[in-house]
Amino acid sequence: MDGPQRIAAAFADAKGRAALMPYLMGGFPTMEESLRIGEAYVDGGADLIELGVPFSDPLADGPVIHAAGTEALRAGATVAGVLEVCSALSRRVPIVLMLYANLVMARGPEAFAAALVEAGASGLIVPDLPMEESGPLLAACDAAGIALVPLVAPTTPDDRLAAIGSRARGFVYSVSVVGTTGERAALSDAFAGVIARTKAHTHVPVALGFGIGSPAQALQAAEAGADGVIVGSRLVRAAGESDDPASAVRELVGGFSAALAR
Repeated sequence: MDGPQRIAAAFADAKGRAALMPYLMGGFPTMEESLRIGEAYVDGGADLIELGVPFSDPLADGPVIHAAGTEALRAGATVAGVLEVCSALSRRVPIVLMLYANLVMARGPEAFAAALVEAGASGLIVPDLPMEESGPLLAACDAAGIALVPLVAPTTPDDRLAAIGSRARGFVYSVSVVGTTGERAALSDAFAGVIARTKAHTHVPVALGFGIGSPAQALQAAEAGADGVIVGSRLVRAAGESDDPASAVRELVGGFSAALAR
């Protein structure tokens, strides 16, 4: 089963509820601990995992994830190390790697896609790669059986949304708000419109992310029509604040999973 097929199966296996996709910063707080956190995500009910590769200039990330990435880099995290985490976790759930374009281009699209296959990854998100420049990487990912997942924003015009949606693989990552990642106090009023616009322009599932920090917000996203819910900063913050990160995030993911099962 290739990456797009495995992602599709994960959404289908959610059986009438939104799939839960927690974000994991690879190498935070250490490489070994990040693997334990990822295992705890799965134990808590994750259907897929978005695995971040730390980068020195993470333009899409808010302060919590930015700080985690900085700490991971200081602790010696590398792309190769994160791919080892991917390899271990991919035996249990589909892994969608999230990283910035410089890290892909340093190896070249074909070589990077091959490395993803070797690590068992199912998909790839590159938030700073515009659609107009994504052709070589999309071709390399298609040839390797890796889903290149696009992002769309509330401000994306309909014509551009249609173009992005028509070439989406795996799912579309629909950003719930304008801005960077991070928890927000209130978001639910915006969910339905953002999701409906995206769904009208694509044939693949739509996952909503950015700002979803509580089980109640996750449930609101699902009730608004999201096929998947992505939770990041809340979990990364919990991992950073706890003396036992794996236990802390397992409990939190379990709460999100239970909310989506209602």
